[in-house]
Amino acid sequence: MTLFHIRVANCWLTIALATLFLSVNACNPPAAKAADKPNIIYIMSDDMGYSDIGCYGSEIKTPNLNSLADDGIRFTQFYNTGRCCPTRASLLTGLYPHQAGIGHMMNDRGHDGYRGELNRQSVTIPEVLQSAGYRSYLSGKWHVTQAVNPKTESDKHNWPLQRGFDRFYGTIHGAGSFFDPNTLTRDNTFISPFADPEYQPKQMANGEYYYTDAIADHAVRFIREHHFESDDQPFFMYVSFTAAHWPMHALDKDIKKYEGKYDAGYDAIRNARYERMLELGLINRGNTRNWPIEDGWKEKEHWEWDKRNMEVYAAMVDNMDQGIGRIMQSLKDTGQFENTLICFFQDNGGCAEGYGRGGTGRERSATPDRDVLAADYLQPDMTPKQTRDGYAMRTGKGSMAGPADTAIGYGRGWATVSNTPFREYKHYTHEGGIATPLIVHWPDKIKQGGQLDETPGHLIDLMATAVDIAAADYPKEFHDGQTIKPMEGTSLAPLFQNKPITREAIYWEHEGNRAIRVGKYKLVAKGAQGEWELYDINLDRSEQNDLSVKQPFQTKKLAQMWQDYAERANVLPLNPRSTKAPSDNRKQKHFELKHGATLNSDQAPYLQKRGFQITIAADVTGDGVLAAQGGSNHGWSLYVKQGTLRFATTRSGQQTIVDTKTAVDGTVNISTKLTKAGKLNISINGQSVVDIKMDGSLTSQPLEPLEVGSDSEGVVGKYEQPFPLKGNVKTLVIDIP
Repeated sequence: MTLFHIRVANCWLTIALATLFLSVNACNPPAAKAADKPNIIYIMSDDMGYSDIGCYGSEIKTPNLNSLADDGIRFTQFYNTGRCCPTRASLLTGLYPHQAGIGHMMNDRGHDGYRGELNRQSVTIPEVLQSAGYRSYLSGKWHVTQAVNPKTESDKHNWPLQRGFDRFYGTIHGAGSFFDPNTLTRDNTFISPFADPEYQPKQMANGEYYYTDAIADHAVRFIREHHFESDDQPFFMYVSFTAAHWPMHALDKDIKKYEGKYDAGYDAIRNARYERMLELGLINRGNTRNWPIEDGWKEKEHWEWDKRNMEVYAAMVDNMDQGIGRIMQSLKDTGQFENTLICFFQDNGGCAEGYGRGGTGRERSATPDRDVLAADYLQPDMTPKQTRDGYAMRTGKGSMAGPADTAIGYGRGWATVSNTPFREYKHYTHEGGIATPLIVHWPDKIKQGGQLDETPGHLIDLMATAVDIAAADYPKEFHDGQTIKPMEGTSLAPLFQNKPITREAIYWEHEGNRAIRVGKYKLVAKGAQGEWELYDINLDRSEQNDLSVKQPFQTKKLAQMWQDYAERANVLPLNPRSTKAPSDNRKQKHFELKHGATLNSDQAPYLQKRGFQITIAADVTGDGVLAAQGGSNHGWSLYVKQGTLRFATTRSGQQTIVDTKTAVDGTVNISTKLTKAGKLNISINGQSVVDIKMDGSLTSQPLEPLEVGSDSEGVVGKYEQPFPLKGNVKTLVIDIP
């Protein structure tokens, strides 16, 4: 039984919704609401590939999404932007992400297309639909503002309620624990899931807090409250799940369904999905071949561990589908199902990032490592330092994903399976990064269910669609007289009635990866320096036969169209790197610090694709960190453990630890040099103890600070933070060639 608090006539009532009640009520739904305009629900999942739901080829159980597809339309060539923040900006505003100010992530890179904030020259769907009498609700992830720790109320100017939503439950930040999410917010106030009087774990069927359940349950709550309070108005709802973004967290009941499901391995699962997609008519054998999974992407020594990662991933998707089922049921119970447009889609392709996959993992501790956290404690970190009940976080190969004390991603091998049959991943503008399912369900308007539609479309179209079917007025001015950029998208509504739509082109850019789609042709490049590749999507959807040399005229024509778009849509300069040009820490090549010193990321040595040399003079009396910069995704650390000096790096989540096997005690002088090409040399008191070749220098600037004598804001090495040094670092010198 689930408890909900319903507001009726300015009073709060607590009611119990039992399964029997839902079943009986579904048989006798109340009369449809008075408003003639349709409700609109946009449901988005996170970091999922094109083939990850059943009606698009997956073995994962998604009966509710499948039923929407059976009675609706499945689009086979719909697109997102390839990354979470830009997709959300594009969806909300109907603009390309740079036009909305979020061409990259939530950091200001010094140009209007890259401010990391939803700008005031754009309007959101709920802001526009206000003119048509709609109320708007958001349950789930926001991630279009830098203000994740606002100091004043005015800092919340880009929070959901300040951008048109009437109610909000979810997270301001973009990723985090499913059992203890950071920046959890109700309306405009941060809350702890364990001290929330309106929705507590003990009120849930599972008896524990799980964010995917909470997102769905609050969507249900908003639907029911709207029916009781505002049934004379239509509503818009944005349900923004964080499933199945890392960390791989799931409930035991859901994981059990998939135990042994992936024993056959990466290739067998991918091939089975490919065959199902052919049977479903989503692809055809003549124009699509599976992009191969390279041996280096497959775990062999740690196969049982990586198999578990995919079992947990599947459980996350399964649980999300269960929540979508509850949302559907609430619409039926309140007589709103027939008159509601539901669209399901994803924010980017499968994620090949190496989050939490470096190094060797460990079993859960027999007893808690730390103190239990108070119920009202606001968990501040994307990756928590510990669970509520005191267990330190576990990463690395062998730490079995699923529980709250793990922080693992499912890696490139499984991401390739998710993206069957396409090429590349999240971040990129090849099909694997930007192709998404789109399921459209609207019983009042879509009479021939189960259709497939091959019309190319993009998230920018969902603003235009909402404006069209709501008969809303898209403003030329808003936000106290600000000029608003025109919509870029095209309404999909004609397609619901089997009528065609026309458009000139669809455009993409993210981190220098760029593309344009015109009719059957797609021009795409990987990286800011990458050469243009041309593909005929009708003949080669999996992008394996580059036509750019054979068709130079077509390549040049599309490249010029993309350039014209980039110049008008705030895309240029391409992939700017910082708020200053260059920033101070990029200029500075010499740093001198002492024990206890800390430098934030924008002040610390800039190490992306650079070599560096560390010189330390210290008095060592025991284990601990001499110096560290960064965290579990990108960084380095020099530390002493079990008496020997060790050097660790994390590169895109891959952890490498070099044990010098040399004891350090007393007064020591240490020199560590890592070249751009990856050559590592370590000497102690003038004696070389390590001279090896590593994969290379750091691939990105660490986000966590540089600290001398401890590592308190990110774990680079194999130790529990902050791991303070027993001893004293007299001097730390870092030089960059």
